[in-house]
Amino acid sequence: MRSNNMLLIHVCRAQIVGWPPVRSNRKNIIQPKKTESESGMYVKVSMDGAPYLRKIDVKMYKCYQELLKALENMFKLTIGEYSEREGYKGSEFAPAYEDKDGDLMLVGDVPWEMFMSSCKRLRIMKGSEARGLGCGV
Repeated sequence: MRSNNMLLIHVCRAQIVGWPPVRSNRKNIIQPKKTESESGMYVKVSMDGAPYLRKIDVKMYKCYQELLKALENMFKLTIGEYSEREGYKGSEFAPAYEDKDGDLMLVGDVPWEMFMSSCKRLRIMKGSEARGLGCGV
């Protein structure tokens, strides 16, 4: 009877996972690092009048047109065509983004690669509030 108990205790101890505890810095060494292509660049998206925020992976998109189409589908709205002189004409909403410095700029004002490296947050704002944000607006 005693040998059965010892065998059961030995089996239970062998099944303990994560013992002894491993410090987090050692875990980080053991786990493979994600490459830049595997990790996404998630940014929060807010819309004026909407009571919730969304998060999207900006790296999934290759250009502004793809990003804007996804935002239109996500929030069920239409965003007009962008022009440097007039901003987003023909739309009730205008997409803007907050860059690393905290400045609010219209989506499309800078080249796509620069946008990707500096975008921290997206905001779909009323077109009337977006006046004066663009380069030539």
